[in-house]
Amino acid sequence: EAGAAVVHLHSRNVETGLGNTDQAAFEEITDRIRQSSVDVIINLTCGGKAFFFPIAEDEGRAGPGSDLGTPEERYAHIEACLPDIASLDITTSNQIDSGQEHVYLNTTRTLRALAKRFKELGVKPELEVFEAGDIGFAAQLIEEELIEGNPLIQMVLGVKWNAPTTPETLKYFRDLLPEHSTWGALGTGRDQFPVAAQSILLGGNIRVGLEDNLYLRKGVFATNEDLVDRAKTLIDILGHDVASANDARQIIGIKAAS
Repeated sequence: EAGAAVVHLHSRNVETGLGNTDQAAFEEITDRIRQSSVDVIINLTCGGKAFFFPIAEDEGRAGPGSDLGTPEERYAHIEACLPDIASLDITTSNQIDSGQEHVYLNTTRTLRALAKRFKELGVKPELEVFEAGDIGFAAQLIEEELIEGNPLIQMVLGVKWNAPTTPETLKYFRDLLPEHSTWGALGTGRDQFPVAAQSILLGGNIRVGLEDNLYLRKGVFATNEDLVDRAKTLIDILGHDVASANDARQIIGIKAAS
């Protein structure tokens, strides 16, 4: 209702507040959205079960906090919910979360298996790229015909030890994109709206929300509604229009709502 055309969704354990990959939780979330009166494109994360915390004394072994799964386990909730879009994180990288260093692990074998299953299910993959080489592998998936239609690519900037949130990075990434790509960019933390502005000016789309940034301004916690409202204002200031859900379906290349 605030104006977002797409909602990208994760789930949390109601009791602990921690993120989880529980299929029943995703089913409840998608069912409640579909039963509402709001027309919105549903984009489910498929980034779970890819976290490797190696033991310091033996880095070939998974330590506490590791959560790794097979492709079948990773896309089970996609099979159950059949969202319009599901994220496909084309990256393996060193990252840090809540002070804990880990490897975000997405092998080329797993990525091909996820892309193949998405194609079979008719779910549009959102190819999330964190580094320039990730765009190269996105092009490889397209060449192998594992991606149908115009590719949908989301540039993720500002994750520690990954691509920085500079105008030069964004332009470089844009210039590497496969032909006919529909693309957008996000920035983390305080760079959420600077990256959004850069993306709009370079012809891309934007993503805002609490997954990437918790604050409206220094010391003031945001809500998703606050961030969407600010994004609408930014789009208007820069002379563009906010897409409706149906507009976005045409832009992205997914079927119209039934």
